[in-house]
Amino acid sequence: MTLTEMKKRTLALIEEINKESKYLTDDIDIQEKINYVVDMVQNELARIKKIAVVEEMEVTEGQEINLYEDLDNFYKLETITGVRFDMFQNNIKFEEDGTARIKYYKYPKIINEETIDDEYEFELSQDCLEIMPYGVAADLLKSDVSAQYGQVYANAYREKLNLLELNTSNGVMEFKGGLNV
Repeated sequence: MTLTEMKKRTLALIEEINKESKYLTDDIDIQEKINYVVDMVQNELARIKKIAVVEEMEVTEGQEINLYEDLDNFYKLETITGVRFDMFQNNIKFEEDGTARIKYYKYPKIINEETIDDEYEFELSQDCLEIMPYGVAADLLKSDVSAQYGQVYANAYREKLNLLELNTSNGVMEFKGGLNV
């Protein structure tokens, strides 16, 4: 799904869409903040239902990397296999030459005022994309206290968040060399 499609869904949900407008809405406040709100909500969803990455990297003994600087939009480390390493906080020092297989979770690409709507593709799972318009609508309308629409969408978003399936697999176990019970 593109950013344009997400904006259309959100603006249609809150009945602010104008398909004739370059910005898809005539509301100046919404035009100014929608990209930032979409970015905040997608980051929240990426921390709940993570974006998994597996990266293989040729490393040499003594080589050091910083997870935040050397991995794409790094959020959280799962595992490193294939070579021995020493880790302190977000710094890794490899203790041998070889191929490091790094499994980690990442934040999605940033959305800001310079993002090209039709070129931006979300990295979130489909179930996250289906509830995202409710979170965006809640943030866009939270300052409209007279009608309380922001609260209505916030409640719907929280309900849908509770229904998200967090596991992407049923799990797999592999035993090598037998099992003593």
